Amino acid sequence: MTLQLWTHCRAATLQPGAAQAYGLIDDAALVSDGETLAWVGPRADLPAALRARCSVQHDAGGALITPGLIDCHTHLVYGGDRANEFELRLNGASYEEIARAGGGIVSTVQATRAATAAQLTEQAQPRLARLMAEGVTTIEIKSGYGLALEHERKALSVARALGRGNPVTVRTTFLGAHATPPEFAGRSDDYLDEVLRMLPLLQAEGLVDAVDAFCERIGFSTAQTERVFRAARDLGLPVKLHAEQLSDSGGAQLAARYGALSCDHLEWLSAAGARAMAAAGTVAVLLPGAFYFLRETKLPPVALLREHQVPIAIATDSNPGSSPCTSLLLMLNMACTLFRLTPEEALAGVTRHAAAALGLPDRGVLAAGLRADFVLWGVARPAELSYAIGANPRIQTVFKGQIV
Repeated sequence: MTLQLWTHCRAATLQPGAAQAYGLIDDAALVSDGETLAWVGPRADLPAALRARCSVQHDAGGALITPGLIDCHTHLVYGGDRANEFELRLNGASYEEIARAGGGIVSTVQATRAATAAQLTEQAQPRLARLMAEGVTTIEIKSGYGLALEHERKALSVARALGRGNPVTVRTTFLGAHATPPEFAGRSDDYLDEVLRMLPLLQAEGLVDAVDAFCERIGFSTAQTERVFRAARDLGLPVKLHAEQLSDSGGAQLAARYGALSCDHLEWLSAAGARAMAAAGTVAVLLPGAFYFLRETKLPPVALLREHQVPIAIATDSNPGSSPCTSLLLMLNMACTLFRLTPEEALAGVTRHAAAALGLPDRGVLAAGLRADFVLWGVARPAELSYAIGANPRIQTVFKGQIV
């Protein structure tokens, strides 16, 4: 295997417990061996024998190197758009009112069902390309706009194909319990029976990495959500949860009991929920794009998460109804300006903690033995990635040790 060496760089390793903020190494060297990192550290400490074995050497030109960015919560595969609902909200309608009137998720379900796999791919590819252009090397894509076996399979298959056709890792999450489709109106328990029928079939086809649900007044109750979690556990699949976005339903405590990888949104998270997440090692995924786009006023309890040392991840929540966003760098800025995260917390939230939210311990940090997914940036300090609005200082992405 060819060893490659990168020098003339600063490396924000994001190593936990590092002496310097961001795990920063001012004059760093990185060695990749195939798809993994073989060595990361100060250039002066690089063993001469290892350097001599590096047949390819790269001058990073003074760039800052970070782990590849990870967008750990998206709904990237869907049909149509919801620009009309954006206008309705600006004229006074609430998100819940639109959903109860047949808009919201259900309108995207209709468009997604009507689209072919080729059409969904054609629409999703530019969204993915914009995220990759900002240094994203791993992304989660949820289903949940099909809400029937044929269409959930179609969406998850498109997501898998996007991963095969692009230099990016795609993790797929089954979100059948996203909303009750029109044909099951008023019969959400009957629809959940259908969800539980879909899940083992889709898993057997290799389309499911994790299972999610929307636990909320306009979604599913905690009792209904637990049915989904039990089925996932029986199949050996990890769970995640859209929790406490519009109200405190106790979803975080339920998710923690099932060892959830993450709970996402969390504006209404209680102290009891935070304690449960901390005890379970569940990551809090904050979604500033949805908070901004819906003009929410209830901030997620960041101080409570810090107090209980709950890891905080950041994601785009890219979706047509509440966060039509394909910029993870913008989410860094919003996490700092809206939620008052520090730039270091925000960067950890799209690297180390985002990896944990997907159950991927092999990435998110620059360290020997981990994936050689990293990004070269034309900035002097890591905080600049959160600072500039609309800027993209990416120079180069390396995915599995290969320059993209």
